[in-house]
Amino acid sequence: MDNSMEERLVSPEELNSDDLKKRVWKEFGKLWGIAFPGTVARLTSFGMIVVTQLFMGHVSELDLAAFGLQQSILIRFVNGILIGMSSATETLCGQAYGAGQYHMMGIYLQRSWIIDGVTATILLPLFIFTAPILKLLGQDEDIAIEAGKMSLWFIPILYYYVLSLTIQMYLQAQQKNKIVGLFTASSFLVHVFLSWLFVIKLDLGVAGAMSAFIISAWLLVIGEFVYIFGGWCPHTWKGFTKAAFADMLPLVKLSLSSGVMICINIYGCDFMICLGFLGASSVRVSNELGKGNAKAARFSIKVALLTSVIIGIILWILCLVFSNEIAYLFTSNEEIAESVSRLHVLLAFSVLLNSIYPVLSGVAIGAGVQSTVAFLNLGSYYVIGVPIGLVLGYVAHLQIQGLWIGLLTGVVVLTLLLSYLTWRIDWDEQVHKAEERLGRFFLEPPKQSVENSNLA
Repeated sequence: MDNSMEERLVSPEELNSDDLKKRVWKEFGKLWGIAFPGTVARLTSFGMIVVTQLFMGHVSELDLAAFGLQQSILIRFVNGILIGMSSATETLCGQAYGAGQYHMMGIYLQRSWIIDGVTATILLPLFIFTAPILKLLGQDEDIAIEAGKMSLWFIPILYYYVLSLTIQMYLQAQQKNKIVGLFTASSFLVHVFLSWLFVIKLDLGVAGAMSAFIISAWLLVIGEFVYIFGGWCPHTWKGFTKAAFADMLPLVKLSLSSGVMICINIYGCDFMICLGFLGASSVRVSNELGKGNAKAARFSIKVALLTSVIIGIILWILCLVFSNEIAYLFTSNEEIAESVSRLHVLLAFSVLLNSIYPVLSGVAIGAGVQSTVAFLNLGSYYVIGVPIGLVLGYVAHLQIQGLWIGLLTGVVVLTLLLSYLTWRIDWDEQVHKAEERLGRFFLEPPKQSVENSNLA
């Protein structure tokens, strides 16, 4: 092995530094530098849905029920698929950034727009034919009709997700995490103001609530476009190119694997926090693999997992200690609060596991082994978790507790399998696979950009 290869596999600080505390603290800083803005971005993005639902409650109970049905089933399903497919962008952009192939990141971004855009268009009939689909599933006719009307308002939101999710992955992979957090937080504040203005002050009803959602969402996308096209990503954005249409099949395969892996893992606000760590661990691992540094990738995994587990244990304790008070954050009805408090143990362990397996999933995304994890997800949930839940819920008559226990069993199995997979991964081999993957997709940068870099 030549000297340059040795330098890429083992960094000088790993060879010379005996101070583990400094290394952990440095990695901790890198992790939180990615995780915190990413968490803010996902929480505020999810918060836009929550705020819209809150203001929809000021319109009518029927509209509130229709919106709740839409966001809890259709939007979560579609958003989960697009988040998963966008993680392919995260893998490739993260590894390209680590390898110094900056110009390829813009090409990967454009390819993801094409693939995710086509996927969104394929999913479009779900929004157009929402009412008959809900009626077919036995939903109340009034709610189904209202949800069908409201679903048409969600079509611009569908394509907003295509652009914003992929751009977020692209920016995050090149360490522009504060920009992502700033844009999404600003969009959330605009959304709150517009919702109040349109629904409360102007009394525009459903049209006002959904218009506020659409306007604030697309202002975010426009801001991101201005940032990228305006010259703030000079090394990674070289303009639109026909090269985005080349080598689509391998990226489609990676995106589909990612979509299956993520779309069955959406858990609300708690999982939005966990997705922040998923993104952070993915970026750190993919960056180090792109650099050819297997030891740094392993070290990053340990720090990310330790940090996330500590947070999970703290939340687990809070759920157990404040079981009675949690319900009253969402309702004043004593019967409902009592029902919720009976589920606090299951909630606590769900939160704990949610702090572990997203990090392991992020490691898989960073390494580019989404297809393996997709099969593990499907097996854990639909072969183990769902059947156990159905038996406990409807045969043993444990109802919601039984269903939850079944799904939690699936999460436990998935966590164990992901842990074993992470332990078995040969990270030196993953370095070579990252090199091969980047080499397969690599295109020479435009001559103009090469000349500019030489002048610099």
